[in-house]
Amino acid sequence: MTRPCADPDGEPGTHGAGGEARRPPVSCARCGTTAPEPPPTWTCSVEHGVHRYFCDACSREHLRSIEGRLDSAWW
Repeated sequence: MTRPCADPDGEPGTHGAGGEARRPPVSCARCGTTAPEPPPTWTCSVEHGVHRYFCDACSREHLRSIEGRLDSAWW
């Protein structure tokens, strides 16, 4: 079973009462929008070994830069 990118900080999540891993909420690295887990419409980028998530609005706005593999600092 495939999973989206690992949690944004690269650290393991905490475990709930049933033993399942519980991740902290993720936030868009560009605008700060938060979600309990990365929705399928969000983009995950690995920049300098760090996973960064971008919401669907920011992903659409910067699609050409993302496809060009530019670091988010450039856009």
